[in-house]
Amino acid sequence: MTRMKVGVVSDTHMTRMAKKLPKALTEGLAGVELILHLGDWVDLEIVDELAKIAPVEGIAGNNDGREIVERFGEQKILTLAGARIGMIHGHAPYSGRGTDGNALKAFAGEQLDCILFGHSHQPLLRRENGLLLFNPGSPTDKRREKLYSFGLMDIEDGNIEARHVFYE
Repeated sequence: MTRMKVGVVSDTHMTRMAKKLPKALTEGLAGVELILHLGDWVDLEIVDELAKIAPVEGIAGNNDGREIVERFGEQKILTLAGARIGMIHGHAPYSGRGTDGNALKAFAGEQLDCILFGHSHQPLLRRENGLLLFNPGSPTDKRREKLYSFGLMDIEDGNIEARHVFYE
């Protein structure tokens, strides 16, 4: 039996929106085995901050510079505890159907259990034809949302349970 607890973060926009990670985020990620960041880090410093909590994997977003794009790439698929997980920021490829539509289009033809994406800063958790679509929202830039948020996933033998953690 393989199991894993994963933290999911996106759109930290560090330096512009926040000078450091919110305490609610760092405390909420305590105990995860891996942190996945879905782009718009804006500053590589965030990698070091998150790595104090757990190993970090991620992809670049539309606000990330060349250094972040070269380090992480813009799209990837990971297999974690038996689950195939696609990661993309969500701004492209353009589908005309919102960030979730863009994320679906990016992985068309792939056999996945889950697609993780960000970009909209709007938390989303939905299953579509057995595929989990999960946007954690933003822990530092809630825009029109009432609360800041990030995600937690418990993965066991390919099965994923995901949830949002919301805070003010």
